[in-house]
Amino acid sequence: MTVYRLFMYCFVSLLVSGVFAQEKPEKGHENTNKFRQMYREFATPNRYRTAAGAPGSAYYQQRADYKMDIELDDRDKRLYGEETITYTNNSPDALEYLWVQLDQNIRSEDSPALLRDPEHIPPVQKEEEFVANHMKAPFDGGFRIEHVKDTGGKALPYTINFTMMRIDIPEPLLPGEKMSFSIKWWYNINDHTIDGARSGYEYFEKDGNRAYVIAQFFPRMAVYDDVEGWQNYQFWGDGEYALPFGNYEVNITVPSDHVMDATGTLQNRKDVYSKAMIQRYEKAAKSFDRPVVIATQEEAEVREKGFSDKKSTWKFKAENVRDFAFATSRKFILDAMAVAIGGKTVMAQSLYPREGNPLWEAYSTRVVAHTLKSYSGYTFEYPYPKAVSVHAKDQGMEYPMICWNHGRPEADGTYSDRVKYGMISVIIHEVGHNFFPMIVNSDERQWGWMDEGLNSFLQFLTEQAFEDNYPSRRGNPSGIVDYMKGDQDFIAPIMSNPENVYQLGNNAYGKVATGLNMLRETVMGHELFDYAFSTYARRWMFKHPTPEDFFRTMEDASGVELDWFWRGWFYTTDWVDMGIKDVKKFNISSEVPEKVRETMKADNITGMPRYFYELTFEKPGGMPMPLIVEYSYADGSRETVKYPVELWRRNDKEVTRIIASEKELTGIAIDPKQETADTDLTNNYWPRREAR
Repeated sequence: MTVYRLFMYCFVSLLVSGVFAQEKPEKGHENTNKFRQMYREFATPNRYRTAAGAPGSAYYQQRADYKMDIELDDRDKRLYGEETITYTNNSPDALEYLWVQLDQNIRSEDSPALLRDPEHIPPVQKEEEFVANHMKAPFDGGFRIEHVKDTGGKALPYTINFTMMRIDIPEPLLPGEKMSFSIKWWYNINDHTIDGARSGYEYFEKDGNRAYVIAQFFPRMAVYDDVEGWQNYQFWGDGEYALPFGNYEVNITVPSDHVMDATGTLQNRKDVYSKAMIQRYEKAAKSFDRPVVIATQEEAEVREKGFSDKKSTWKFKAENVRDFAFATSRKFILDAMAVAIGGKTVMAQSLYPREGNPLWEAYSTRVVAHTLKSYSGYTFEYPYPKAVSVHAKDQGMEYPMICWNHGRPEADGTYSDRVKYGMISVIIHEVGHNFFPMIVNSDERQWGWMDEGLNSFLQFLTEQAFEDNYPSRRGNPSGIVDYMKGDQDFIAPIMSNPENVYQLGNNAYGKVATGLNMLRETVMGHELFDYAFSTYARRWMFKHPTPEDFFRTMEDASGVELDWFWRGWFYTTDWVDMGIKDVKKFNISSEVPEKVRETMKADNITGMPRYFYELTFEKPGGMPMPLIVEYSYADGSRETVKYPVELWRRNDKEVTRIIASEKELTGIAIDPKQETADTDLTNNYWPRREAR
């Protein structure tokens, strides 16, 4: 304050006052200021969703409860199932029909997904690759629906439209009413290592076994809500799932020599575990410092050779989950440990074949435990009884309480840091999905970033807490620069449907994680950000949030105006580029005016600013960000000043600031720690020099 007042007295004689002349504009324009409020972009608040970003007084969500009997045919690679769905209409609307998702139909031999993308033949292609890609008949893995019936056994008419099935009900389902119906089906299970699917099996040629990771395996109710009505957008592969919560009772019949785990709590452990496994499990439930092996590698190697013709049925129950998945194989090793979350114990578990060792036994379950603790600290206490990591080649996929993860050593057991950290990161990411979207249940079919991006951000924090100097792939601002400055023809705003994005990893994962990291580190600070983020998570756990609910909550709970950030970072492809356009140095008379002396005396100023600089900062990039400037002086000292983002509110192209100092300014650096994802560092320095 005092230095600035002194400067004004000294510097005023150097300025010429005047009135800026302004010619009459040719035409008017709408408000294009990057700091304008987002009333046009955001949905209007209502009784369902408030302006504060919280569920409203009339918020509702539907419910779907499932009872299923499943059998896996290991010999013919088929899955058979029958389910009874009890659907509760909690909406204020009368429903004339019901929509059910048939996501496995993307694997049908006549799937439109096979025809929607351009193709080309590479100049050089191996013979076996050419045959596999262009000369083999498509795999036929779609659902075979045998019947849809009401509780009285009467057939219900239905229409299948690719991955969606409309069930025509006899009369509208009124608000508050329930309806039960059954579906019977089967399908051929695919080899996920060939077609890259999220579900299927891996075949191990050496011993003739398969490891199954099974999901999207049953007809699932679509979401009906206040935003979309029925969310019946087709499943094309990139946009994932929108699902209601419910309770599940699932009986799964497999060969008796299989080891399995699934969503939910195992109900008949004594029937499917050996006595030794039960004893080891009980030990694991009390082991909070290290995993206990429940089904050993030696036991798995014996089972691999058996191929039993007998069957066992594993029974699971799960409460308040949005989906169900399971993994089963005679090759699986199982280990587990206990994790203290709040006042309860959660089991961290891993399933993996011997091909995953020694890497998996060393890290997997420990990483699961670390992830549950870390995410719970930033959001809410993990509410489910367990979390399971399953080893599956080339996989990274999530479901309630269970997920598939890659990371396989060489045949001799050795592995690189790349494989090790890749495995740890994917486990953190997929276990983290229990929080987003398995509990904070956003619409993945429409907004992929709402789970992938928020989860990738927490993954970054969890990785950094796991180990010093952890080589995180996403989250650091410098890591998104190449994408941000790329060809605009191949970049879409974050607020895009996943099916319409060229680089989904950069768009929905990396850019969102980076943006949230910058909000936390540079814009809001840890305290305000963390409180707002946890408020969002707690408000919307076991509910269906929209993007506006997230944006509004972050502002409502922090008191930080962020419309400029949501608009630029999420709704446009603007990039960050701030630079130094001009530096002017001014000299003043050595004779100090009497008024200045009086001011110095009144403000106890003993030193006299000798140097005055007029600095012009430019912003070639469209995205506004706080301007972080490091000033270097002749005596070797440095000073960093962070100008708020509002610096750009009246001139989006350039701004001028004045520096008054007793020391001579010798250098200026913008964003010296690369906190803002600045895409061009060549204009960040004065005097101009190579970017460091």
